[in-house]
Amino acid sequence: MSEMNLLRSENMKLRKYVSLISAEIQLKQRIFEIKQNFTNSAESERITAPISNRLSKIESEKQVLENELNLTQ
Repeated sequence: MSEMNLLRSENMKLRKYVSLISAEIQLKQRIFEIKQNFTNSAESERITAPISNRLSKIESEKQVLENELNLTQ
């Protein structure tokens, strides 16, 4: 693979990584807002469960990209 293609690939991965971080922040904020608006914790849990599942997937995707891009220490 040429150096230019390697740079393009890395750039795409970095953009995806930034996108995942943005989505993660938004979903965490949404969960926070839901928990503040619903006093019944069972109702809050029912609503936030799918969001939490998506957050887990995002964190997994982020970890893969962190490893590929050598972002972990």
